[in-house]
Amino acid sequence: MAVPNLTRDDAGLRAELLRVESYDVVVDFTDGAGQPSERTFRSTTTAEFSAARVGDSTFLDLVADTVRSVTLNGRPVDVSDYDPERGIVLAPLAAHNTVVVDADLPYMNTGEGMHRFVDPVDGEIYLYSQFETADAKRVYACFDQPDLKAVFTFHATVPGAWQVASNTKPASVDELPNGSQAVHFAPTPRISPYITALVAGPYHVVRDQHDGIDLGLYCRQSLAEYLDPDEIFTITKQGFDWYHANFGVRYFLDKYDQLFVPEFNAGAMENAGCVTFREDYVFRGKVTDARRERRAETILHEMAHMWFGDLVTMRWWDDLWLNESFATYASALCQSEATRFSDTWTTFATVEKAWGYRQDQQPTTHPIATDAPDVQTAEVNFDGITYAKGASVLKQLAAYVGQEQFLAGLREYFAEHAYGNTTLADLLGALERSSGRDLGSWSKLWLETAGINTIRPDFELDAEGRYTRFELVQSAPDDVASSNVVRPHRLAVGLYNGEQLVRTDRIELDVVAERTPVPALVGVPAPALLLANDDDLTYCKLRLDEHSLQALRDPDGDGIGRLPESLPRALCWSAAWDMTRDGELATRDFVALVLAGVRADSNVGLLQQLNRQALRALEIYADPTWAPTGFHAMAEKAYAALHAAAPGSDHQLAWTHALLGSARDDDHLNAIRGLLDGGHVIEGLALDADLRWAILASLIAQGRAGEPDIAGELERDPSAAGQRHAATVRALRPIAEAKAEAWQLATEDDSLPNAMQEAVIAGFSHPTQGPLVAPYVPRYFEMAPEVWRRRSSELAQNVVIGLFPTWTSTITQDTLDAADQFLARGELPAGLRRLVSEGRADVARALRARATDAG
Repeated sequence: MAVPNLTRDDAGLRAELLRVESYDVVVDFTDGAGQPSERTFRSTTTAEFSAARVGDSTFLDLVADTVRSVTLNGRPVDVSDYDPERGIVLAPLAAHNTVVVDADLPYMNTGEGMHRFVDPVDGEIYLYSQFETADAKRVYACFDQPDLKAVFTFHATVPGAWQVASNTKPASVDELPNGSQAVHFAPTPRISPYITALVAGPYHVVRDQHDGIDLGLYCRQSLAEYLDPDEIFTITKQGFDWYHANFGVRYFLDKYDQLFVPEFNAGAMENAGCVTFREDYVFRGKVTDARRERRAETILHEMAHMWFGDLVTMRWWDDLWLNESFATYASALCQSEATRFSDTWTTFATVEKAWGYRQDQQPTTHPIATDAPDVQTAEVNFDGITYAKGASVLKQLAAYVGQEQFLAGLREYFAEHAYGNTTLADLLGALERSSGRDLGSWSKLWLETAGINTIRPDFELDAEGRYTRFELVQSAPDDVASSNVVRPHRLAVGLYNGEQLVRTDRIELDVVAERTPVPALVGVPAPALLLANDDDLTYCKLRLDEHSLQALRDPDGDGIGRLPESLPRALCWSAAWDMTRDGELATRDFVALVLAGVRADSNVGLLQQLNRQALRALEIYADPTWAPTGFHAMAEKAYAALHAAAPGSDHQLAWTHALLGSARDDDHLNAIRGLLDGGHVIEGLALDADLRWAILASLIAQGRAGEPDIAGELERDPSAAGQRHAATVRALRPIAEAKAEAWQLATEDDSLPNAMQEAVIAGFSHPTQGPLVAPYVPRYFEMAPEVWRRRSSELAQNVVIGLFPTWTSTITQDTLDAADQFLARGELPAGLRRLVSEGRADVARALRARATDAG
């Protein structure tokens, strides 16, 4: 169903005209006989608002199946020509207005609006809402924009055995004669529509309390045995304590529910007091501590949003970064200081920054504070710039002004703007007052321009190996971002020496020009390794000098693994990965660095990231004629490390997955088959459901298993996760029929739920299946505009991104030509054009890297 694409101009005009006081929303999720309704639910909204100009008109947002009636100030409103794209026109307006809308709204299976899910294990029905950016209109009539805040009172009629959660606590519950219940929630403070929430179903609930805040954890009944409330509550309590101590304003509600819900599109959503999470964070089997660290980061990220975004909200979506960048940075800072995850900044460097660096080198890169003329544009801005680069730049800003001054500015910002809406200028003003620094030029250079700087050392040595000249050279390539500029960087230069490469000196300085002398290094002996962004203070691409690279290659030792600390190791890996992606380092050399350097790495998250990068490099950046050699070396390494790892350890599990991704020859595949069949037993390796599916996927893709194996695993694991795994491995079968079926499901079957669509897309291609997927390159460019027009935002993006032909066999000039021909069309929607442009850029980058590797 088409929905309105609200523009910033129209939202601004509506905000000038209206002040919304309150919404009273009554939803009925039953069929009238006490059972859950199936296709639609009834929603009745009463909105109270004032208008600045009497007699003027406005519009109310609603995406309904049927509009039963609408009244404005007691008079009927004609809705005979109702169209969701136009909403409901309200005219004439009085100084004070009451509008009542009674409608039937459709359930969704896309992870938007009111999502309805049936658990395949027990047949139970679960509902949850998801409204960002502008889908509150799919559950109740509203003025669906962030700066029209209001007080919300929700009422939900549900079957008697169901739990119901919203932003506030229930105020009362009425037991109804048909066995259902009407739950009436307390009014909210003034909040934006997109962070309101309703979640309903027979959820399993665990409760706790901390510092006057009631805590709740929810998951499906069939997942209850896997929920680990102790660890989740511990992180939650540590987060509240740190945010209260550092933000100066208490959490603005008296309860905090965290709900793990099925088929969720994102990692989580910051609904005020009612945070929803992807239920993959309920771990069904053994996971590495890196997965637990990422779950903790997500918990703290959403909690930070209670201040950044919920208490103080951006006025419009062009300041989306005020939400996401700050929550990403604040959660990392909190996690590093308040929880057991002491290597948080290592993970930040290897995960968040890698995401930001990749996005910032796309032709579609944009400033952190970016333009969002309408909602559809904003929806594709939930990217590595808005989250990762923004958070990285805030880390740089904290180093620039001082962390205590930075936090002091935040305290002033929250106190001054509580329950209001802000822009970038409001935040900068608070930080300027707390730090005494003029941030106007800093903001223009860091927040209002696009692109990334590269910083490399440039020096001369005397005969004894001492520096006679040392400069840091900063460049601002404009190949993808015409607004890229030289920026001010606060950074540290680290010198590492000795067999274990221990830091022996550190110099912190400001780099503000293209060339910055470092006189403190003149006369100093050149170290074995020099890091020009030690401690990862700034956001830049770091280049290693040849002498440092040689120390890291170290064919007779552990290479990068000689560094005892995880953060400098991560910085070296990041530099090598960037150089590989930029075609400055051959893929085979990067793989050699990984194979030599990971053995001593105690940080399992860094190990997993490196294995993923090495496999990705072999798939798309390696010379195809050499790639089999690299895959074999990777599999040999993984096989040996798997058997050498401590039984039951995180490293054992990490190396298992590395083997599954790299195995190509008979010996390795036979060993993997033995894991599934029981003929190859590895002490301590727990073959839980998720690992068995991963093993089967590796075998299926290369013709070592088939449909009977899929049926057997599905009988073992008939859960929703099992159904998704089965969809992926069916799509992975190396036969033309499997690819045709997967393509039809992903691009043509509009009834397929969002999670199943993701699962099918994940199995469509495999590096070993080039001839099977190559024919789909022209079909991609034929189907993309129609899918974009027909599907909702989330589902359309899944298809356009997930099926872009960045497959091993389609890294060709022909694919570039097809993309160029497509992009030459004049009528493409901006969001679609952007995503296809990014896919094209990935292919072009891969071709350059392959040329380097072949050379």
